[in-house]
Amino acid sequence: TGLASIGLPASVLKNPGTTCPNPTDGNGLHNPPYASAAYPPTANQPWLYICYNNTAGLDFSSPATNQGQLDLNVIVLYTYGPLTPLVRSQFGVFQVAANNSPQLTVVYATKDLGPRVPISADGLATKQISVPTGYPKVYFTNVADVQGMVPLVTISSGQAITSNDVSKANQALGSQSEFLQIPHGYVAMTIPTSEQVGVADYIQPGDYISVIATVSSAGRVATKTIFTQLHVIKVGTQSATSGASATSLIIVVTQCQAEVITWFQNNASLKYTLESYRDYAPGDQAPDPNCPTVGDAHGVTLQFIKTSFPGLF
Repeated sequence: TGLASIGLPASVLKNPGTTCPNPTDGNGLHNPPYASAAYPPTANQPWLYICYNNTAGLDFSSPATNQGQLDLNVIVLYTYGPLTPLVRSQFGVFQVAANNSPQLTVVYATKDLGPRVPISADGLATKQISVPTGYPKVYFTNVADVQGMVPLVTISSGQAITSNDVSKANQALGSQSEFLQIPHGYVAMTIPTSEQVGVADYIQPGDYISVIATVSSAGRVATKTIFTQLHVIKVGTQSATSGASATSLIIVVTQCQAEVITWFQNNASLKYTLESYRDYAPGDQAPDPNCPTVGDAHGVTLQFIKTSFPGLF
């Protein structure tokens, strides 16, 4: 009806066959200018191209599936012939191109992005796609806005990223939350805390703590620092509105250290000290040569504790 309203006949669909007219300037979005062969030889006869995902030759004989968020260009080309023979003889005909959707620069994935893994800058770039006027503002236009976010679903290479696909790392919950930043060869472990045990809630993610154990045995009480430089990566339940203290800390340890801490949790009382940020020594995060893998932990006995921590018993 739109073509008829301006005195033009119905367009001729060029699909299948040539789905995306070939641009003469080599642009990958199949925008003008086009070669003369892409235009109809007959004046005032529109040709219609439906170009899927900027991929020449891609066409569908039945309703397509799995094409969400891919680029779709509907391109109308026609050769305009002046109405009077005199003008036509002097100037010939004019080739006109119309693309129904404006172009928008969007952020897309340059490689497959898996869920729960924060997105790095090397997996992102920008490109232009056709976005219908009035389409919801779900696309990102700046790489920096997406970097560090967490995919909620698998994002395929080449796919434009929308606000429905990603979440800020601290906002994704449950099975969609980001992976904990645990170095190779280490594990994450939860230890209980409280205001008195955990430095009055001053321990925060990124801090390093030391652990002190107090053991009572055969009428003797002894206290000893059993670990230092334990990295805290998360702080458990804590309510700023109610004033409640945090109830747990998540620390990074080897599996061997986890066994020792578990033994002391069951047989001693523990207290934490917060180390000065000036003394933090993260190291290179390489596997501990004394316990490089989870399989190198072989259990803890009282004799092992006595040997490893002399003076406690």
